[in-house]
Amino acid sequence: PDELVVLADIPGATGEDVDIHFEDGTLSLLAKVKPRQPAQTDFLIREYGVGDYYRTFRVSEVIDPSKIAAEYADGVLTLHLPKAEAARPRKIQVKA
Repeated sequence: PDELVVLADIPGATGEDVDIHFEDGTLSLLAKVKPRQPAQTDFLIREYGVGDYYRTFRVSEVIDPSKIAAEYADGVLTLHLPKAEAARPRKIQVKA
């Protein structure tokens, strides 16, 4: 109820290569992945290439941008998007 948590698999990137932006309710993730082989490598067969990651998400909740936190470990980016105080659910006490 107090925050949204985003988990993003970004194998091959490092924490320094990840850029996160949150503006006007849009969350943008960009991660640069460096090639694993030298540029002059000649491949006999290559099943997949290495590419950068880019995703954008529209967040419908009211988020407090000053408290957004991010962690990156073992190829997984974890983002904590805390809701603004006005958007958090609260219990209203009834006086009788």
